[in-house]
Amino acid sequence: MASPSPVHRARKRFGQNFLRDPGIISRIVRAIGPRPGDRLVEIGPGQGALTEPLLEAAGGHLEVIELDRDLIPGLRVQFFDKPGLVIHEGDALKVNFRALRGEGAALRVVGNLPYNISTPLIVHLLAAGDDVADMHFMLQKEVVERLAAVPGGPEWGRLSMMAQYHCQVDALFTVPPEAFVPRPKVASAIVRLTPHATLPHAARDESLLFDLVRQAFGQRRKTLRNNLKGRIDTVALEALGIDPGRRPQTLCIEEFVRIANHLAAAGQGDAS
Repeated sequence: MASPSPVHRARKRFGQNFLRDPGIISRIVRAIGPRPGDRLVEIGPGQGALTEPLLEAAGGHLEVIELDRDLIPGLRVQFFDKPGLVIHEGDALKVNFRALRGEGAALRVVGNLPYNISTPLIVHLLAAGDDVADMHFMLQKEVVERLAAVPGGPEWGRLSMMAQYHCQVDALFTVPPEAFVPRPKVASAIVRLTPHATLPHAARDESLLFDLVRQAFGQRRKTLRNNLKGRIDTVALEALGIDPGRRPQTLCIEEFVRIANHLAAAGQGDAS
């Protein structure tokens, strides 16, 4: 077993909370199900709590991305005898995951993500398309609830739409605050994001679709008639089988795609 990393004080600016509970660690690794030959990438290995079991399960090969340069010497000491561990120092938000994959197998990305980067990082990874095979993240519980929300529920919104347009989203289990040092003020949860091999509802213009979703959710309490005014009129919505009096959180992905494809076909991609 690798030696533990030197003592490191968690930094608030990096949103660091280090996982310590061995039972939770084992459960996360089982949920990921790493196998020898997998191209695993861990974001934010911290003090290596997940890194060691992931390395063992993946046959000794793992790449990690760590932003806090003060943690990297400890990781190098802890895993000095693991030549299959590749450490990338830098910001995961700036990593080109397509380039990181290269000619190898699609990446399996895992990580305990701080709240402040969770949404932008997921957006960044979704842009990598089929270069990412799946993602397993520990996130603030409320973020996982938004990712896995269903139409009509209070959590359904732009993040739910974007994630579920691209991926199958599975909320796996919660992680209590006492599993971490220092103890966070909120509960966490594990989520699995598996990109669709074929999109169930493909938009002709994805940038138009997500701009439409942004506009529709601009004021959640208002109706589509009001929120989409100047982009599509009530007659066109009704012709698409969508009641203009509905609120945006009641629409499913297929309905938003239906509106977006109508606008794309009519050459009305730009908001008025």
